[in-house]
Amino acid sequence: MTATTAPAEQRPRNLNDVKGWFPSLDQVLFDRFLTRQERLGQRGDLMEMGAYMGKSAIFTAAYLRPDERFTVCDLFDADAPDEKNAAEARKSYATLTRTAFEQNYLAFWSELPHLIQGPTSVVPDHVGPNTCRFIHVDASHLYEHVAGDIDTARSALVPGGLVVLDDFRSEHTPGVAAAAWEAVFTRGLRPICLSTQKLYGTWDDPEPLQDELLADEEWRKGMHTSVQEIAGRRVLRFSGKPANPAAPRSRYAHESRESVAPASGTRHLPTTQVPVARRPVTVRSIAADVLPPVVTRAIRRRRG
Repeated sequence: MTATTAPAEQRPRNLNDVKGWFPSLDQVLFDRFLTRQERLGQRGDLMEMGAYMGKSAIFTAAYLRPDERFTVCDLFDADAPDEKNAAEARKSYATLTRTAFEQNYLAFWSELPHLIQGPTSVVPDHVGPNTCRFIHVDASHLYEHVAGDIDTARSALVPGGLVVLDDFRSEHTPGVAAAAWEAVFTRGLRPICLSTQKLYGTWDDPEPLQDELLADEEWRKGMHTSVQEIAGRRVLRFSGKPANPAAPRSRYAHESRESVAPASGTRHLPTTQVPVARRPVTVRSIAADVLPPVVTRAIRRRRG
């Protein structure tokens, strides 16, 4: 499945050119967990609920194995299922379109993931139970929707699978926080670790994975680590801006900004600006700059 090629000025030359919120700390954590699953031979599909312009989806696709499926669900520019969700989409995602996502994704990968354009409530119609090993939940911020997405993730995960909940602590997303901690205290979700934006959890025993993270001092360079306790259970907390792992490479990586054609009606300044020679400051030049043209002409005639 392919999409139309993006105009030259819109082509992402690296992952940072893709709009979205996916800091290096979470890239490092995604890499750690997905690489561990591969090392242990854990099988299962990948899924993302809520994709925006595709930044985290592009990154996650690097860990997809040939016999696995990557499912991405987002409303994109489709109608929302209810007015509250529609208002949220108008406010936060007015520029999001499916075409924009596809063009960004195909700048890095030759095929699109399995796309579901619609509300995340339809995901169970497309993704069976016990099929996924890693699920990233980053769709609606409304409590009822997030609670449903967490239930969907729990059903879809294989034993030992991981779920990542975005925006669990942002001040503008209290509905996510309510749904996330409700899942922890009443529905058996076990937090593994917290980043500045995301909660990483499992419905299985998180301690072996936590022990590995704490034992690997080399991996934790560039980030701050603390050990918290919530209701008698250990939770790790990571912060900082560690160096990124190798990010997927764009097919447009060789293009420089100077070689990209400007959009119609726009004007690009050269990268290196040549200094403009300044004219001597004289009474005549000051008069020409600040006086009305009729007065300037009279002065020149008088001087002539």
